[in-house]
Amino acid sequence: MNGTSEGPTPATDLDRSMITQSDESDSARADESYRSAFTAAPLAMAVVDREGLVVHANDTLGALFGSTSEQLIGRVAADLVDLASDARTWHAYREVLRGRRAKLRCTRRLKHPDGPSAWVQVTVAPLADGGPGVLLSVADISARRQLQARLRHLQMHDPVTKLPNRTLFFERLTAALEAESYELGGTGRVGLCYLDLDGFKAINDTLGHREGDRLLAEVAERLTRCADQAGYGRSSAPLVARLGGDEFALLVEDSTGTDQLAELAESVLTALQAPFDLAGQRLSLSASIGVVERHAAGTTATGLMQAADTTLYWAKADGKNRWTLFDPERNAHLMTRQALASTLRPAIERGEFVLDYQPLVGMSDGRLRGVEALVRWDHPRFGLLAPNRFIALAEEDGSIVPLGRWILKSACRQARRWQLDHPDEPPIFVSVNVAVRQVWDSDLVADVAQTLAETGLAPHLLQLELTESAVMGSGGRPLRALQALSDMGVRIAIDDFGTGYSNLAYLSRLPVDVLKLDGSFVRGFQYEGGDAPPSPADEVIVEAMIQLAHRLGLTVTAECVETAAQADRLRGIGCDTGQGWLYSRPVPPDRISELLGSVAPVGPGQPAVGNP
Repeated sequence: MNGTSEGPTPATDLDRSMITQSDESDSARADESYRSAFTAAPLAMAVVDREGLVVHANDTLGALFGSTSEQLIGRVAADLVDLASDARTWHAYREVLRGRRAKLRCTRRLKHPDGPSAWVQVTVAPLADGGPGVLLSVADISARRQLQARLRHLQMHDPVTKLPNRTLFFERLTAALEAESYELGGTGRVGLCYLDLDGFKAINDTLGHREGDRLLAEVAERLTRCADQAGYGRSSAPLVARLGGDEFALLVEDSTGTDQLAELAESVLTALQAPFDLAGQRLSLSASIGVVERHAAGTTATGLMQAADTTLYWAKADGKNRWTLFDPERNAHLMTRQALASTLRPAIERGEFVLDYQPLVGMSDGRLRGVEALVRWDHPRFGLLAPNRFIALAEEDGSIVPLGRWILKSACRQARRWQLDHPDEPPIFVSVNVAVRQVWDSDLVADVAQTLAETGLAPHLLQLELTESAVMGSGGRPLRALQALSDMGVRIAIDDFGTGYSNLAYLSRLPVDVLKLDGSFVRGFQYEGGDAPPSPADEVIVEAMIQLAHRLGLTVTAECVETAAQADRLRGIGCDTGQGWLYSRPVPPDRISELLGSVAPVGPGQPAVGNP
């Protein structure tokens, strides 16, 4: 078959017009469906153009603002949902409008025209079809916020007292100490009353936890009233919080000084003094309060609470039912004490202790009879420390036992060395202080026997000193130990005699050789010249004690002899030996070697041997 023929029309060409018409129809239907869905959507929405004006809005958005959707067209979208209230949100919104940012989501609190306000979540995102402008949606999250608020309240408040709990308290305290909270105004100071109920545990254990909780709730009510009264006429009342157990705190922001905190603490003590009616009983209650007040700048929440806790401890230790103000000097002393206590045992192992020796001089001839060993701590941080800085700590933690054992061995070894180095001189004895805990917590008799055997020192050249309060009334093991030591030939001395029990009848039954008169008696002898006469009462008392001691076969040593006149009067009433700065201060061992063979002053106006 010749010729040409165009043949059938391709399907694509035949249907092109039909398809185009169908697509336009479908697009129109889709657009209409979109508009219907947009208008009836439960989510409040609006289309916003690049200039930030509302182009379309649905009925839900209109209802949210108490108007129709048509009335919102042309409005500035940012004004509707408060997007310009802070610079950060406003900048992010503008970036989304310009297509430089994918999305913005923020939370706003909007005021409804009818009165109530609503929390909403605002989302701004590009249109799905990529057209100009953005889609703004507003979701009402008020119910969720209310639930979150209720949950936060439960999380941040104590269920028993309904007061803010520890978590909320520290949140408020931390905020009060932030710079922006006080740099823009206020006093720039913060105060805290930290209180603990005295004896609450006994009430709780006796009446039960239910009644104990009732008591805590009533205490909370009284503290709240005190805070409200303290806040009257001020910008805000102190925050009252229960920190746990029977501990409460009153936080004063923008405090005006310690007077304000002291007044608040006094009002709390007064409020708690009124009896509580509980389980048919009228109960009395008191509290101890630690008070801290300082500049907020440079203060941390942890530092403030540590100071308050320390001060509360002082109030308890000082007798309870009181408030105590934080004292930096007292706190520094406490911190030093804690630092010493924590390093005491390692210091013994490191050999940081040294011994000085103070002469004990015969009152009749002025010759050196013995020495008292006095320990010092050569601390790497605090320098050379006297015994009163650490002996009490050593007794508390038990390290007095190894320390006392070291002192005993070192002193006996040194006494034996003096004896060997000066064979022509009468040997001097060494006196070592012994804490009563050494008798209880160690075998003191065995330690002494072993030390004497190792050093070769004769038992009569060792004197052990115990305080009067430790010896008087001793029974059981301490008394048996003293008796065994005395039987061994070791001399036993009672230190600071006249300030403790002074049970003279009991004294006659103790294995004691020496009484050391407390320096308070000797100081009554110190007047010289014509300034003031010596105390006749002190002289009568000392003379009577010396005579009594001699009747019991004991010798007497007077402590704190500082003047020749004191020495003369003590010698005149029969005192046997003296110890004090008149003769020498505590000195190193080599200085004692120089004093051996020398004679101390026995008359007025003479220079003291052993002093520089």
